[in-house]
Amino acid sequence: MSFPTMSHETLRPAATPTVYFIGVTTGSSSIQRVFPVWADQLGITGARLQGIDLPLHAPAEHYRTVVEFIKRDPLSLGALVTTHKIDLFRAASDLFDHIDPFAIMMGETSCLSKTEAGLACHAKDPISSGLALDAFVPEGYWERTSAQALCIGAGGSTIAITWYLSQLSKANDRPSSIVVSNRSQPRLDHLREIHEGLETKTPFEYVLALDPWDNDRIVTSLAPGSLVINATGLGKDAPGSPITDAAVLPKNGLVWELNYRGDLMFLEQARAQRDRLAHIEDGWIYFLHGWTQVIGEVFNVAIPAFGPSFDELSRSARAAR
Repeated sequence: MSFPTMSHETLRPAATPTVYFIGVTTGSSSIQRVFPVWADQLGITGARLQGIDLPLHAPAEHYRTVVEFIKRDPLSLGALVTTHKIDLFRAASDLFDHIDPFAIMMGETSCLSKTEAGLACHAKDPISSGLALDAFVPEGYWERTSAQALCIGAGGSTIAITWYLSQLSKANDRPSSIVVSNRSQPRLDHLREIHEGLETKTPFEYVLALDPWDNDRIVTSLAPGSLVINATGLGKDAPGSPITDAAVLPKNGLVWELNYRGDLMFLEQARAQRDRLAHIEDGWIYFLHGWTQVIGEVFNVAIPAFGPSFDELSRSARAAR
């Protein structure tokens, strides 16, 4: 469903148990092909996935219309939210009957589900981003290298990633500092407020980067071994990259492209410098954890985050993709 103009008539009552995908270009996502396969594997045969496309920073009433529809429609069981995590939460938080602690702390939602208590709002990114990071960042890496982390983009994914990387429970195995760049100062200010409420000793730096050349300068200044993350929609929701081809990525560094589809220019830029990098990660594992966390919540099914069962879901997803 695509909504240049939003109305209650646009959203039709679900005829079968349905989970919604609230994004920008949901029709292009691999989940459209993967979900039916997973539904059979997970024993939720007959369940349906429906995309809802909204423009970036849509009007608040559009978000409220979607949430109100899901809340009142019996067979609309929940949603995965991408791109709109912060905006939807701000516009519709009063409509939720329950808000989980992560969503409260981070001021965003990536998952809606229904319980006996009503419509629940969750922030699953702290879990899914942590699982994805642990899949390619070796244990003890930060303590061993004293490297930094750079998140380009200050949306919901960056909120979750920076929380995960800066936890005191990680002792000395944390980045020496975390830098966040963004094109919008209000988003940086919002992130700073969240970080100020965390129990952490990790230094944060917030940089207003109005164009890719600003990000180039930040990337080039990073310590060897540092992690560079494209946490913007560039390469997926919009073409392009947050850096230029002139950016010099950190020697022996790690690069993580959160997107797994689109023109993926940032990923290609990293691959052009693969000889100086220790690892390049695309967004596929993050995609798997993001969706399995939400599907498990919405349909109340237990989905392991690793092991043979998760590996089988990964294999079937790649085949369907």
